Amino acid sequence: MTTPHAHASLRLPPQVPPLTKGGLGGVAQGDAVQSDALRNGITPPNPPLVRAGTRRAIAALVVFFGVSGSAFAAQAPVDADASRAAVPEDGSPRAAAPSIDVRELFRAGGAIGIVILALSVAMLALIVEHLISIRRGALMPPGLAEHCHQLIAQRQFKEAEQLCQQRPSFLGHVLAAGLREVELGYEAVEKSMEDAATEQSARLFRKIEYLSVIGTIAPMLGLLGTVWGMILAFMEFEAKANPQVAELAPGIYKALVTTLVGLCVAVPALASFAVFRNRIDELVAESSLLAEHVFVDYKRSLLMRKKQRAAERRGSPALRTGPEA
Repeated sequence: MTTPHAHASLRLPPQVPPLTKGGLGGVAQGDAVQSDALRNGITPPNPPLVRAGTRRAIAALVVFFGVSGSAFAAQAPVDADASRAAVPEDGSPRAAAPSIDVRELFRAGGAIGIVILALSVAMLALIVEHLISIRRGALMPPGLAEHCHQLIAQRQFKEAEQLCQQRPSFLGHVLAAGLREVELGYEAVEKSMEDAATEQSARLFRKIEYLSVIGTIAPMLGLLGTVWGMILAFMEFEAKANPQVAELAPGIYKALVTTLVGLCVAVPALASFAVFRNRIDELVAESSLLAEHVFVDYKRSLLMRKKQRAAERRGSPALRTGPEA
């Protein structure tokens, strides 16, 4: 039976233990305390450090992209009058200060530079998609745990399973897996939820693995372009009868462009991968613990039934043996 405070929201305790080999059973000792909190409408405080850490990581990425864009913008070509060599009073020419044209960098990158540029577009698309899909509201829909807890307390398991299927999410898949095994006891429910949590977390990790691949491939492609450019530069240097050392500099400069572009793509890709990996670890642990708390009353009711049956058997005259029988 539900209580007047059954509509209270389910939230996690301040510290969420990470998933261990024991899975969802590692928090069984706190079931009684969490069950009383759910029935009495007591809402444990949110973990503000998790959200604050995620926000700081996202802000750091935004600052990194902003600084990178500003650096490229600062290296854009200046006006023709400003870049022209200044003529001193004695009339002797003075060398102009070197400037880097962003468009010239892309031309120097060649085909490999285009491939790295395509990887950068894919990286940005993946980051935006992960920011939308890998968040607390998407993995743990608001109200789902509370509603399922009420239905389970009323022993409406089919309705609770249908609700989880209507709101597909990490928490919904874990709860639905446990609800399908309620007829077999809490041990089967716990094992099913543990397997579902492992499967869903593996899918999330495979989803962000593409950022790690981009972060690994981009600098390797840049190194490949640099090596190829150096080969071409030395071939031109060798073909001349009286080559000058200064004639080798343009070829080397163009060869190093692909390495620069590859590193500019790899650094934010690997940083984003680390941020999303940590976020998945935190949200998976919280979702698994929340699913465990939803079934606390169900677990307690089964234990009470076992104790009542054992007491009835001990007090039944038909089961006694010895002279008193």
